[in-house]
Amino acid sequence: MLVRALNEKRAVDVPVDRLTTDVREILNDPEISLVCEFMGGDEPAAQFMLQALKAGKHVITANKMALSLHWRELHAAAEEHRVGLYYEAAVCGAIPVIRTIKESMTGSRIDKIGGIVNGTTNYILSKMTENNLAYADALSQAQKLGLAEPDPTSDVEGHDAAYKLCILSALCFGKYVHPLQIRRQGISKVDIIDIKLGLQLELTLKLLARAQNDNGYINSSVSPVFVTKDNQLSHVSDAFNGVLLHGHACDDIFLYGRGAGSWPTASAIVGDMIQAAQFGADMLPHAVFENISAETTDSNRYYIRLINGSADVVKKIGDLIGKEQITLHTLELDGKSHCVLLTKELSEAQYNSLRNEIEKLTGAQPVCWPLEGSV
Repeated sequence: MLVRALNEKRAVDVPVDRLTTDVREILNDPEISLVCEFMGGDEPAAQFMLQALKAGKHVITANKMALSLHWRELHAAAEEHRVGLYYEAAVCGAIPVIRTIKESMTGSRIDKIGGIVNGTTNYILSKMTENNLAYADALSQAQKLGLAEPDPTSDVEGHDAAYKLCILSALCFGKYVHPLQIRRQGISKVDIIDIKLGLQLELTLKLLARAQNDNGYINSSVSPVFVTKDNQLSHVSDAFNGVLLHGHACDDIFLYGRGAGSWPTASAIVGDMIQAAQFGADMLPHAVFENISAETTDSNRYYIRLINGSADVVKKIGDLIGKEQITLHTLELDGKSHCVLLTKELSEAQYNSLRNEIEKLTGAQPVCWPLEGSV
C-alpha cells in the first residue's frame, strides 16, 4: 500500500511491512494486477494511474478531477495495454450511473443528461428552501456536518459538478469536453429572495449539471436552475444525488441515491473491484472518444426578477420580445412586491439581448436563472 508516511496513525492497523512510500514498488511488482487510487487531486494521482495502466495493471479510482482532466490519456493507455479502467465511485457515489450508461443503455442513443451530482450544494439549497436559511448560514451548517470543506470553492462554485459532467457526457455521447470548457456558475450568488419567490411559483432551485447532444455539438453547463414540481429532480433533497438520462429508445431513466459518503463510495469501489476481477478490461471501446469544444447554441426558458420593475417597464419588455414569449407574475414577499417574468425558450442571443434591454430600462441588472420543466 502506497502511503505518504509509514508511521502515521491509521483508522485500521496495517503491518508496516505492507506499506511503502515508493510507488515503484507497486508498479514493478508482477504479483499486483489491480491498483486502487484514492489519493485525490490531479497530480501525482493522474501520473500514478497512467503508469499503472502502462504496467498492465487494472486501475480503479474515485478521483473525478484527475479522471476528467486526463480522460483521453488514461483511456488510451487502458485500450493500448488491454487493462480495465473503472470509476463508478467518481460520480454520484453508490448510484450506478456509470455502469448504467456503459452497459444497460448501450442499446439506446442517449441525447440528453441532467442531474444533481454534488451533495454539498444540494444540501445547502435544500436548507435554504426548506428551512428559510440564508446562503451563508446553510453553508456554515454544511461545514459543521462535514458535508462542506473549510474551503468550499470546488463544490459551491460548480467545479466538482463540472468534473463529473465531463465524465458523464463523454460516456453518453462519445465526445470529450474538457471541464474548463463547460459553462459554469455556482450557488454563492443565490439570494434567498429568489428561492422564496420560486416556491410561490412552484419552482425549486437546484444546481444542475446538464449536457445535450445537438447534432454532434455538445451543449454542457453547470448552474443553478429552477425546476418545476413535475421534474423528478425537484424532489431530490438534502445531500442526495439524482440523474436523469434520456435515450431515444427508452425515454427517461431516473437514478437516485446517496451521492457521497464513505459507505456509498466504498460500495461503488468494491463493485468495481469485483467487476475487474471477473472481466479484467471493461467492455467499453475507449477509442471512440473524440475531443470537441463545448457549444453555446442551446436555448432555455428563464426566471427573471426585475430590479426596479414597473408596469411600464413590463409593457416595454413584452413589446420587445412578444407578449406570448413571457408570463408576468407580481408576487408579495415580506411586505414588498416583486416582478418576476417566466419566459418561453429563448436562444442565447435573445436572452443576452433581453437582459441588456432590461438593464437599460430599469437601471439595474435583473436576477436571472434558467428554468427547466413544463410551465
